[in-house]
Formats: sequence, structure tokens, C-alpha cells
Amino acid sequence: MFARLVPSSLIALGLLASTIAPMSVLAGGFGPLPISLKNVPIPEVPGLLDGPDPIVIDKEKAIALGKALFWDTNVGSDGMACASCHFHAGADSRTKNQLAPGGKSTPVAEQHFDLTASGDLGGANYALKKADFPFFQLTDPYYNDFNAASAIFQTDDVLSSAGTFSGKFSSVSQSGSGNDQCARAADPVYHVGAIGTRKVQSRNAPTVINAVFNFRNFWDGRANNTFNGSTIWGDRDPQAGVWVKVNARVAEKQKLHLQNAALASQAVGPGLNELEMSCQQRGWPDVGRKLLLRPPLQNQKVHHDDSVFSPLSLTTSTPGNLRNGLNTTYKNLIVQAFNPKYWSYTRIGQFGGPVGQTPYNQMEANFAMFFGLAVQMYEATLVSDDSPFDRSARDAQGLPVDLTASELNGLDLFRNAHCVMCHIGPAFTSAAVATNAQLVKTHPEAFGNQSFVIRTSGNVVSRFGSNSGTTLSDVGFTSTGVTPLDADIGLGGIDDFGHPLAFSVQYLQYLAGNNMGVFDAPVSAIRPCDFQLPFAINIPNPSTTVFTQADGVVSQAQSTAGCAVPAYGYQPTPGAVAAELAKPASSKVRAVMDGAFKIPSLRNIELTGPYMHNGSMASLEQVVEFYARGGNFKTPGKNFAFMFPLSLADYPETRADLIAFLKTLTDERVRHEQAPFDHPEIKIPNGHNGDNLLVVGGNPLSGQLARDEFLTIEAVGANGKASPVLPFENYLE
Repeated sequence: MFARLVPSSLIALGLLASTIAPMSVLAGGFGPLPISLKNVPIPEVPGLLDGPDPIVIDKEKAIALGKALFWDTNVGSDGMACASCHFHAGADSRTKNQLAPGGKSTPVAEQHFDLTASGDLGGANYALKKADFPFFQLTDPYYNDFNAASAIFQTDDVLSSAGTFSGKFSSVSQSGSGNDQCARAADPVYHVGAIGTRKVQSRNAPTVINAVFNFRNFWDGRANNTFNGSTIWGDRDPQAGVWVKVNARVAEKQKLHLQNAALASQAVGPGLNELEMSCQQRGWPDVGRKLLLRPPLQNQKVHHDDSVFSPLSLTTSTPGNLRNGLNTTYKNLIVQAFNPKYWSYTRIGQFGGPVGQTPYNQMEANFAMFFGLAVQMYEATLVSDDSPFDRSARDAQGLPVDLTASELNGLDLFRNAHCVMCHIGPAFTSAAVATNAQLVKTHPEAFGNQSFVIRTSGNVVSRFGSNSGTTLSDVGFTSTGVTPLDADIGLGGIDDFGHPLAFSVQYLQYLAGNNMGVFDAPVSAIRPCDFQLPFAINIPNPSTTVFTQADGVVSQAQSTAGCAVPAYGYQPTPGAVAAELAKPASSKVRAVMDGAFKIPSLRNIELTGPYMHNGSMASLEQVVEFYARGGNFKTPGKNFAFMFPLSLADYPETRADLIAFLKTLTDERVRHEQAPFDHPEIKIPNGHNGDNLLVVGGNPLSGQLARDEFLTIEAVGANGKASPVLPFENYLE
């Protein structure tokens, strides 16, 4: 089954004995066994709260600041908050004006809305129906011959999140309306007739719950593990830094390198994005200027029993009388939460400023850092570790005994059908690199057994089999063939500086001795001895897929202590790598990341639809159909054996069992918005007056824009609410 991917000489040497499981073990007890998330520590951020000079000096106030900033609609240029796209189990359940024409890689000139599967025109301000899903349909949903003509319906439209009207930024106000001054007009793509509608992001909004365990964030990983205090790009951004007070007369810009802070990197992205929250050319100092003197949540009710605000006496609400805002200002919370060296410098002039206006002060200049770190600290509290799966006792084999027979059958299928290859560890994702690397030492059963082992370490790159052969792959990312590559290239893309997003591509440059091609520090720590498949081995025989003595190999540069497979502990010489990189069809230096996306957690998956990076599936049943047929498209980087078609078409009870198990990962606190998942009130733009054929103009922001309809999410206290959060498909017309 795998001889075409691996040299027979390696099989004879026994190097792959525990890498690929024989089919005989697929009858049960196969490989990794998922474990509870209870008591799993959150990855530490050295220097944030510890050490002689920490950045944050009051953790509780920083969390309160982060929660307020996350939910505050004043953060956006026209009423959008972070929570506007993450209000529903950490995701977005809106169904009107949620379509984007084409994926993130679709050129603007080619962006046009398609007809929907139900036969409607679709487009801006369209209200989605159940009959519009999935976005890729076959006559038999369980069989795919990967012939383009076989599809009876397909669209490159994306179901995502409506955001801002955008427009060219002019200025902010420190009081009064939270809407920025921007030159707004109807957008050439997002409009109904001559009336402009809100723009829509080009990828589905994933849940923020448990996202603190991800080594990188965003679907393409561009939210760097290292937070630089300014942008999403970590050490890749040469201009990034924060202003530090040296003395009363001197403040200087210094580099910031906070590790395990991908949530902070992610947080500073949407706030300036013209599709999501911001007018064009707005900066974080402008956001700071608008917010600092305002009460947090100025226009939103706060519950009197809010789990974060009430213990700090920040809310003035009482039972039966919920009031807007907190009894403080953003400036006060920053002063209380952060080290004074980041905000106490009183001189202005060197931090820049808007043309013709007062220059920024230090607190405004550093607002991106305050925002990113505070939001990360709040989101780090959003850990759902109390699902039925987590609460169940375990038997001697580690199986959760309190689940039903159906749910246990589903768990067995989840393991045998290769779901656990990607959705591994207590967070149910290999994207939790640091967490999984620690837990494999104490809970090895969560990552494999004698039948099958997923090599788990601190490596950000490993080597797997794929449709195109053995390939270096970024850990936590995979291609499943949801969309063709021309719609969204995913991790195969580049950053704002023209550098590859993929760690695996950088790793080849590192091995070739080209340090100028390495932009992320974790790349230099990669250990080949922890790879899933070998990359270089110390044998004389030449090979077409691995480096050997015939090419030139040396012991790996990193420590060999605790290697998963000591025989893999070699790397090619720089010359050997350079020689292979010069060959267009080399199978030794293949790193296929085009079409790969971050592997999401499956926790609360019942509630976090729509599914996939393009939001193309409305139900878990549609997701199971997708995996059972081996995906929609045959992409080159699709991992071999991770997509494992099963004969599910004739076994509805088996499909039901798998879904029953997935639903055991739902935390009832998330379903009922109990602490820490309680929140203030938020009014979210939810399409516009009218439909996709006719809208009502006259928005207060501009007569050329459509009037907003709003979805009001009521304030909830620590005890949650009686009415549950429902699966996405329940909200479809």
C-alpha cells in the first residue's frame, strides 16, 4: 500500500516498522488514543508575567482589558468588534450577507458571485438556505472519481464573515460616536444595485475557544508564534517593535520577541483589515487615540454577574438593571495592567502622528502591544475542558467508560479511520505543537501505540507521505482537497515581505546553508530524528527519496537526546541539498504546502459550523461524507493515508456513531455561555434591509451604503443562559 512512497531498502532495514500500520490492525485499538484536556497547562509566554521586569504586572486587569477590547464595537471603524465574528461558540453563525466571491487566492478581477446550489442568484446580502450546502456536490456523496465533470454542483464562493464597509481613513474621535471618519462609497464587488454592502472576509472564521494551544493562528499560519508587539509577522517584520521609556527624557524603540504568543499576533490583524474591522490606512495608534479616554464597552450592556468584570467591581449593572460600559477607562486599565515603562513617558513628537493633528503619545504608539497581549490573555481563559469526553472515567485501556455504546463505537471509528492522525492530543489538533510535545512525555498513549505512532515533538516540520510522494510538511497543517489550489493556496502563500509562510520551505534553505532564507527561529531547531518518515540515513545505498551516504549526510546539528528514531538522526550536507534543489522534480527536497491549512480543533465541533476554511459544509453529516469519499479535489499535498475512505454509504448507524462521539466534545458551558464563556451585550451587523436583489440605502455612514440589520446578542453572566447555542444549520432558512 505504501511501497510506491518509500524505498524498499528502508523497509528491509526495518526503519518504517512502526511508521505505517499494517491493515490488520485497523480492526480496533489502532494508534493514538485521545485524552482529556483537563489540567493541561497553557503554553507559557516567557517574560509576559514572570522575570524581574514583566510586561504585565496585573494579570486580572489585563484579562479584563482583553475581554473588553474583544467585545467592544468601538474598536472597529464602523461598529465591528473581534467578537462580531466570534460570538457563537467562538465562531460565527450568521447566515445573511456572508458570501465572498472566490477564495483568498482568487484575483480581484476574477471575483464574481455564483449561483447557489438551491438555484438562487446568491451574491451580496443573500440569506443562505440549507439547500445551498455543501458547496461541492456529487450524485453519490460517498464516491468521488476526481473527474471534474462528475460534480453536479460546485462554487468557489466562500462562506465567511461580513465585516466593514471600509473606505479611506481620515481620523478618529476621542469621544462621541465610535465610527471613524472615512471616505466611504459602494464597493465594486460588495453591492446590490448601486448600494454598497459590507465586505466579507475570504475565509471562514474559526473558533477562538482553545486557540491558545495553536502554535500559529489563522488558516495559513501567518499569525506568528512570536509576537513582535506591532504586527502579525513576528521576527519577519524588520520595522516592528515597541517604545520603551529609558528615563524621563528618553524613549527608544526596542524589539519584542514573545514566544507562544500567536494569539497576540492574530489579534492585531483584523483590527486593521479593510474587510474585517477597519477603514484603509488606519493604524493602531489611531485606535488607541479613539479608545483610551473612553469607558470600555461604552455602548454595550454588561451583566452584573460577569465572571471577569464583576469581581473587579468594574460594572455598575445590578440585577434587573443592566447598564452600558465599565466604570473605568481603557487608559486606566492599561496603567493598572502593564509595566509603566511602556506607557509613562510624557513627551511627544518622536512617535509620529496624524497630519495636522497632535502627535501620538507613548501609550497610543504602543496600543498594538496592549491590545494583542490583553486579548491573548483573555482568550487564554477560553479553554473548554469539561465535555462529557473530559468528565468520563477511564478503564485500564484508557477508554472513557461513561460514554454510550454508540459514542464508544464512534471513538473506535475516529481512531481507525485516521481522523486521529491530524486531530491528535487533548486539543484534538496537531497544531498544538508545544502542548503535544510536552504531553507525549507523560501520556504517550495519546500519540500512538505498538500499532501506530505519530512522531510528536517540538518540531514544526515533519515528513509524511502525500499524493505527490514523501514530502516535508509543516506540523499542524494539511491539505485535504476542499478546494482547488487556484481558489486558495493556503500555507503555500507568502507574507507581506515576499517570504514563504511555510516552515518546511524555510527548512530546506536552512539545510542548504542559506540563513537569509530562514525567517522563523523554530526552523533551526528541527530534528530529523523525530520525523514521521526518514529524510537522511547513514547507509551507502543510493535512494531516490531519501539522502544517503551517496549524496552526503552528516549527523543532525541538533541534540540527539531522546530521539524518536535514532537512525533518522542525520541531515544532508549543504551541497547535497543545493544539488537537489536545482532539480525541478527532486523527490528528496519536496515540500508541498500548496492548499494546506491549519488543522482545527474538534472541540465543540457540534456548534462551530460552518465547516472548513471556506465554510462550504453546514453539518457534521456533510463533513463525514467529505472525508468518506476522500475529499473534493486531488491536491498534490494531500497526506497519504490521512484521508481514509470507508464504506460508509450503506452504514448510516456507523456514521451516526462517529458523529455521536464528536458531540461528546461539546462543553455544556460553551453551549449555555457559562463562565468563562459569558460576555457583554453586542449588536452585530447581520445583513442589510432588503435582500440580494434590492436593499435600502441611506446608512447613517453614507447615503451610498445599505442600512444595517442587527443581531443583538444579550449580555450573559457567569451562570450562563437557559437557551442553548445551536448548531449552525439550525439558523439556515
